[in-house]
Amino acid sequence: MEPIPVSQIIWQTRYRQSGEQTIEQSWRRLAHALATVEADKKSLWQQRFFQILNGYRFLPGGRILAGAGSVTPSNLFNCFVMGELDGDLDPLFNALKESALTLQQEGGIGLDFSTLPPAGLRPRRSTQFTAGPVALLQLWDSMSQAISANALRRGAMMGALRCDHPDIRTFIEAKCQPGALPHFNLSVLISDAFMQAVEQDQSWPLLFPLQGLSETVAESHQERLECNWPGSERPQRCVVIERLPARQLWQQLLHASYENAEPGVLFIDRMQQEDNLAWCQQIVVCNPCGEIPLPHYGACNLGSINLSRCVLHPFSSEAAFDFEGIQRLSTTAVRLLDNVIDLSAYPLPQQRQQARASRRIGLGITGLANALIMLGLDYRSEAARAMASRVMQTICHSAYLASTELAAERGAFPLFERDAYLASPFIRRLPAEIRDAIARQGIRNSHLTAIAPAGSISLLAGNTSSGIEPIFALTQRRLIRGADGRQAWHELPDYAAQQWQKQQGGQPLPCQFATADEITPNAQLAMQAALQPYVDQAISKTINLPERLNFDDFASIYEEAWRSGLKGCTCYRPNRLRGQILKPQHTTLPRCCNEGGTAAS
Repeated sequence: MEPIPVSQIIWQTRYRQSGEQTIEQSWRRLAHALATVEADKKSLWQQRFFQILNGYRFLPGGRILAGAGSVTPSNLFNCFVMGELDGDLDPLFNALKESALTLQQEGGIGLDFSTLPPAGLRPRRSTQFTAGPVALLQLWDSMSQAISANALRRGAMMGALRCDHPDIRTFIEAKCQPGALPHFNLSVLISDAFMQAVEQDQSWPLLFPLQGLSETVAESHQERLECNWPGSERPQRCVVIERLPARQLWQQLLHASYENAEPGVLFIDRMQQEDNLAWCQQIVVCNPCGEIPLPHYGACNLGSINLSRCVLHPFSSEAAFDFEGIQRLSTTAVRLLDNVIDLSAYPLPQQRQQARASRRIGLGITGLANALIMLGLDYRSEAARAMASRVMQTICHSAYLASTELAAERGAFPLFERDAYLASPFIRRLPAEIRDAIARQGIRNSHLTAIAPAGSISLLAGNTSSGIEPIFALTQRRLIRGADGRQAWHELPDYAAQQWQKQQGGQPLPCQFATADEITPNAQLAMQAALQPYVDQAISKTINLPERLNFDDFASIYEEAWRSGLKGCTCYRPNRLRGQILKPQHTTLPRCCNEGGTAAS
C-alpha cells in the first residue's frame, strides 16, 4: 500500500470539515465564507479568493483554514496576547479563565509576567499572589494541559519576563529540567539599555515598581530609578532590589538557551519604537512564534504567499519570479485577511474590540528557500538575499497600496490618526506614492506584513520549505500527530527536490540545494536582516544549529541579531531535554557539487 502523502494527512487531521472529499472543496468553503463579508460583488470576490487559494498559492493561517465556513461561528485567529496580569487573586484568576477560554477555541496566547511581584518579597497589598512569576507559569501550564489534552490543534503559549525583573534568573532556568513547562515557549524581553550594559560591562539593576512593594521591602532597598514599566503610560519609580554584572546575566541566559533551546530573546525596545501605533499603544509581548508584537488583547491574522508557486520556468535558464503575479496575489490576500476580521468569532470581547480597532493583518511568505533553488540561487549568496529582499519589498508595497484602496472603499481603521501614523518610522520609510495615498485616503489596516513559521500549512503544500527557513534536508523524517492523537514518523522529500526529479529525470541536484546544516548562522541572520526592512511587524526564524557548535559561536549569533536590527532571535541546538521532531534522512539523491558548493557565504 502506498503511504498517504503528508499533505493529505495534514488536511485530514487539521483542516478538513465534515463532508469534504478534496482540498479543493476546502478552498471553495473558505472562498465562499470570506466573500460573505463583501457588501456587493460577492460572486466576483468568491472567485478571486478561490483563485489565490487553489494550487496552494496563498496559504491562510491554520485557524482560517480550519474554521472559515464552519456551521457554528469560529475563532479564525491563530494567536492572541492576553490582558495585563495583576497580582491580586481575583483579577489573576480571571486572567487564567480568559486564557483558558482562548486556548479552548484553539488560539495560542502570549503573556507578559513582568507585572507580577517577585517571589519572596512582601507586596503592597495582602491579597496579592506572592510566589512570583515562575510559580504562575506552572499554574498556566497545568491549565493548558487540561484544556488541550485531547486536541489535535493545540494553542501554544508564550511566557515572557523583562530582563530587569528581580525573578529573571529563576525565569531563565525555568525549563532546564526535563518535563518542565512543556506547554510554554519562554522569551526574555531584552532592552537596548541592557545590551549596551553588556557591551560596556556595566552593572545591571533588578527592580520593581515601588507601588507594588510593601513599605518594609522599600525601606530595606534604598536605591530608586525611574523606568518605563508595562501597564503604565508614565515612567514608574522603581525599587532596585539588587545589582549584578550585565554580562553575568547575559551569559546565564545564553547558556540556558545553548543547553535547552530556551529562552529566546525579544528585543522589546525595537518592537515598540518600530510599531506603527506606538503613539497610542504599548507593545507587550509577541505571539507564541514571535512574528507579531502585540498590545494587550491583540490578535494574529496571518497568511503566507507560497513563493515556490510563484516561479516561472523553474530550473531553467529562463527562471524568474512572477512579480506581477505576486502583486496581484498580495492585493487580493489583503482583502481576504481584512474580511477575516469581520467574519471571525472571538473568544473574548476585548479581543474583538482590539482586532477591529486596528484591523492588523500579517501577510507573509513561505517557500522562500524552495523558490530560490528553483531560480538557481544559493540561499547563502548575496544574489539570493537581493532577490528575497526585492520580493518582500514588492509584497509590502503592494499590500500597503491595497490597504489604502480598501480604506477609500470601506474606511480607515478606527484608531487611525493621519499625522501620527505618517510620523511612524516604518511609514516614513515607505515610498512617497504610498505615503501620499495614506494622507489622502487613510489606510484600512494598521499593520500589514509579518513572516510566520508556516509549518503546518507548508506541509499541507507538499513539504514546501517553511517561512524563510532554508530547506531542512533533501529528505526528512518528521513526527506528525495523526487523527488518533498518536505521533508517528513520516519520511518527507523536499518539495523542490521532488520538482527537480520530475523535470530532470534523475539528474544530479545542482549545488543550490543547500540544506540548513550547510548554511552558517550568519548567512541565516543575513537573510532575515535582508527582509526585515519590508516587514512592519516581525519575522519568525529559528536557526537550526549542529550539536557540536561551541558556546562562543552560539553566543555571537544573538549579539549579531541585535546589531543587525532584528526584533528577536531563536536558535535550536539538539539537546537532551527537547529532543527532535525533525531528523535529516539519508538520501540517494546525488548532488553535482561538493558540500557547500561554490556559492558565496
